[in-house]
Amino acid sequence: MLANANYWLKTNLFSTPLNSTFTGLTLAFLILVVPGLLDFTLFSAVWSGGPDACRANTDGACWAFIGARFPQFVYGVYEASERWRVNIVLAIFFIGIAALAYEGTPRRNLIALGMLVVFPIFSVIMLSGGVFGLEVVTTTNWGGFLLTLVIASFGIVVSLPLGCLLAFGRQSDNVPLIRTLCIIFIEFWRGVPLITVLFMASFMFPLFLPSDVTIDILLRAMVFFALFSSAYMAEVIRGGLQGLDKGQYEGGESLGLRYWQSMRLIILPQALKIQIPAIVNTFIGLFKDTTLVLIIGLFDLLGTVHSSIADPKWSIPTVPYSGYLFAAFVFFVFCYGMSLYSQFIERKYGIKGHT
Repeated sequence: MLANANYWLKTNLFSTPLNSTFTGLTLAFLILVVPGLLDFTLFSAVWSGGPDACRANTDGACWAFIGARFPQFVYGVYEASERWRVNIVLAIFFIGIAALAYEGTPRRNLIALGMLVVFPIFSVIMLSGGVFGLEVVTTTNWGGFLLTLVIASFGIVVSLPLGCLLAFGRQSDNVPLIRTLCIIFIEFWRGVPLITVLFMASFMFPLFLPSDVTIDILLRAMVFFALFSSAYMAEVIRGGLQGLDKGQYEGGESLGLRYWQSMRLIILPQALKIQIPAIVNTFIGLFKDTTLVLIIGLFDLLGTVHSSIADPKWSIPTVPYSGYLFAAFVFFVFCYGMSLYSQFIERKYGIKGHT
C-alpha cells in the first residue's frame, strides 16, 4: 500500500519539476489558509444565541444568524402556515431524483415520466394554491432555495429537449429555412448577456403585450432563462452530433429508418453519451446563474441571504461572511453532486477522457 501511495504521489504530484513546484505552492497555500478558515468556521464560531452572542465574539462565523434566518433562506417570505406545501413538493422532488439516480430502482421509466409530466403540474398546484381549498400564495412570496430550485429545474428540463431540436435544425440540410431560423435563434441568445435577457423579460417584454394582459414575472424569467440556456445546450448537442462517424447516419438509412427514427434510436443516444460532461457543465452553469434573478426583484437563495444581511439587528462584521459562506456551501453541494453523478455516468458508459 505504501508503494502504491509513493507511486501515485510521484506520478501525479511530482512527475516533473514544474509539477513539483506547483505542488509545493499549493501545499504552502493550504497551510496558510486552511487553519484560519477552520478556526473561523468551526472552532471560534458562534453556533447559538442571538445577535448579542455574535457581537460578543467577532473572531468566528455567526452561524446563529443562519439558524435564525434558515426558514427564510429556504422558503423566502412564503406564508409560514402554508410551508407544509413546500415541504411536500421538496420531499417528492428529492425522493424522485434519488430514485432516478439509483440504478436498481424498479420502473424508472414510469418515475421519470411522472417527474417530467405529473410532478410539475402537482408542484404548481401545491405552491400556488387557489384550488382544492388551498390558499393562494403569489409567486412574489416565493424565494430562497425554493425559488432557486424552481428556476433551475425548469431551465434544465426545458433546455435539454429544446436544445436537441435546435441542434437537429441547425444540422438539417434538407430544409434551409428551418436551419436558418435555428441559427438565428441560437446566435441571438448566445450574443446577449443573461442580465440583458432578464431585464428584457422584466421590463421590455410587457411593453409588447396588450395593456390588459399581464404575465407573472417569475414565469417570464423562467421562460427567458430556459430559452437562453437552450441556445448553449444546442451547441453542446451539435458538437456531439458532429463527433459521430458518418457511418452511424448511413447505418440508420440502411436499416430503412426514417430521419426522426434514426435520430431517436441511433444518433441522439450516442451524441448525448459523448457530451455528458459538457451537458452537466451547462446544467451547473445554469444552476449558478439563477442568482442573477436578484436584479429583477426575485429573491433566490443568494438574494435572500443578501437582503437578510442588511437587517440592522444583525449589523455585525461576521454576519456577511457567514451568510455568503452558507450560500456558497449550498451551491457547492448541489453543483458538486451533479459533477459526481456525471463522473459516475461517464465511468458506466466508458467515456474516453474520464480520469
